[in-house]
Amino acid sequence: MNFTNSLLVIFVCFVLLSCHTQQKIQSNIRLNHSANQDTLLASPDLNGAHIGFVVYDPSNKKFLYNYQGDKYFIPASNIKIVTCYTAMKFLGDSLLGLRYVVKPDSTVEVEANGDPTFLHPDFINQPAYNFLKKQKTILLTDDNWKSKGWGMGWSWDDYESDYMAQRSIMPIYGNVVHFNKYSRPTTAPLYFQKLLDNGAGINNGMFEIKRDIGANRFSAVPSTTIFGGEDIPFYTGDQELLINLLEDTLHNKVLPVHFKIDRYPDVVKIYTQPTDSMLKIMMHRSDNFFAEQSLLMVSNELLAEMSTSKIIDSLLKTTFSFLPQKPKWVDGSGLSRYNLFTPEDFVAILNKMKEDFAWERITNILASGGSGTLGNYYKNSAGKIYAKTGSLSNNVALSGYIITKAGNNLTFSVLVSNYTGNNSNIRRSVERFLNYVMDNQ
Repeated sequence: MNFTNSLLVIFVCFVLLSCHTQQKIQSNIRLNHSANQDTLLASPDLNGAHIGFVVYDPSNKKFLYNYQGDKYFIPASNIKIVTCYTAMKFLGDSLLGLRYVVKPDSTVEVEANGDPTFLHPDFINQPAYNFLKKQKTILLTDDNWKSKGWGMGWSWDDYESDYMAQRSIMPIYGNVVHFNKYSRPTTAPLYFQKLLDNGAGINNGMFEIKRDIGANRFSAVPSTTIFGGEDIPFYTGDQELLINLLEDTLHNKVLPVHFKIDRYPDVVKIYTQPTDSMLKIMMHRSDNFFAEQSLLMVSNELLAEMSTSKIIDSLLKTTFSFLPQKPKWVDGSGLSRYNLFTPEDFVAILNKMKEDFAWERITNILASGGSGTLGNYYKNSAGKIYAKTGSLSNNVALSGYIITKAGNNLTFSVLVSNYTGNNSNIRRSVERFLNYVMDNQ
């Protein structure tokens, strides 16, 4: 046999072995919950879709199921798992709201830290506000702001939606305007009332609120339905808005400055909320705004500036260098379709989270069956699954931990992209698959 024929024989054997291995994997993952139940891969709503899923047993360090676990998918809000781990690791027990220095003339130089809880309705206790309220003159620097209001690849036509509040150096009121449910439009905070065209022709409370894309001009326009209240992000690119809002709220003088506050020992820090109280809200309701600002806070702590792109680059080279496949990571929330991660990546991060932090802390932050974004799913599995959902049109994700009947704590990730079927049906198919695993592993 000549050399060429030998190579051909080896190649054919390799192909046959690969086919056999793939068939074995396929047979292992086509699990039936019952004799009459479609398997996960056979779900009609997944026709034409891309799917990858992994179930890993950390105690034995082996994959129980791995179907296309090394392939890339759009993870949507599963990105918040990455952000959550980062925040747990670098933000400490409490959120740092401000750094400040008191000058001899009693003015106060302030560096904001991107804390999203400042005057946010979810947080009654407001240490940063209580401090600032007592100051006569505040010099607020923006030298550490190196980012933009919107992330790379965000859908610009969602700019009026409450889930796409813009990022900023010093968030205030959640960076949204609340329009109250009255027969005439009113705002909270009241500052925005003067930026609102009340719509002289509006009758009987039948209107909706619109905002110009690049400005804080709001209008009430006629609608066929009665207005029920709404939160609309304000435009953070208006450089004067933050100063005006602070002065209107604090009733003292706030001046913008552009110099760096040196981080010497005389710099005082004000901590605001327990870190996990914010992270729990972020993960339970999939709060994009909290996620984006969390990543910016980490950036300010590690790099002394708020830059989403720079902190991601740094984290991928250091903290997340262990990932089996190098991801494409561009934001903190998962709003961007530019993000690409693999199921194996998420399992690796979840395993690392469990190694680095107490299980009680993790289960306090993540939603379980019947709660948070899992509110309509896994209702009979409370305390047996702790996970994060992800949704963008034509993409769904679910990654987290499951505890089996045998007491095994497994890590899993299911990512589905490019489907045209029914979103709820796909989630139910994943639910049946994971319930089978919980019952049989």
